[in-house]
Amino acid sequence: MPTRPTAARSAPWPPIEPPERVRRLPSWVLNHVAMRANRVVASRLEHSGRRSDYAVLASLEESGPASQADLARRLAIDRGDLVGILDRLTEEGLAHRDPDTMDKRRNVITVTAAGRGKLTQLDAEIEAAQEDLLAPLDPSERELLMELLGRLLFNPAAE
Repeated sequence: MPTRPTAARSAPWPPIEPPERVRRLPSWVLNHVAMRANRVVASRLEHSGRRSDYAVLASLEESGPASQADLARRLAIDRGDLVGILDRLTEEGLAHRDPDTMDKRRNVITVTAAGRGKLTQLDAEIEAAQEDLLAPLDPSERELLMELLGRLLFNPAAE
């Protein structure tokens, strides 16, 4: 069961008072931690970009050029939503769309030099958000948290 942090450890517990039996539910705790994480990241990126931009640019930088369908699948983003993200990234000169030389019906997306620069900026903001979110945890606790969350995330039995 999650405990309320002491004043010396971190920021105050959220101003919510769920019943004890609800507070003991891992799904409830995970959901509220995820909501807090989303707020922290959104706040950090308020003036510099969007989480979806970061995910797309990071994927292109890490894995290289990709079709829109491959990007949507890789990032679990709806294909229609991805079109809007890519429209914005190409308009800002952060990514480039080219017809696939093997299949003219498809586009291949590449990150531009400006996109790599933007990604570096977003990396710093995302890292700061992680520090904000995980401030109550020491390095070994952070490592353990990531290991446990990874096991939950990639557990096929929970599908």
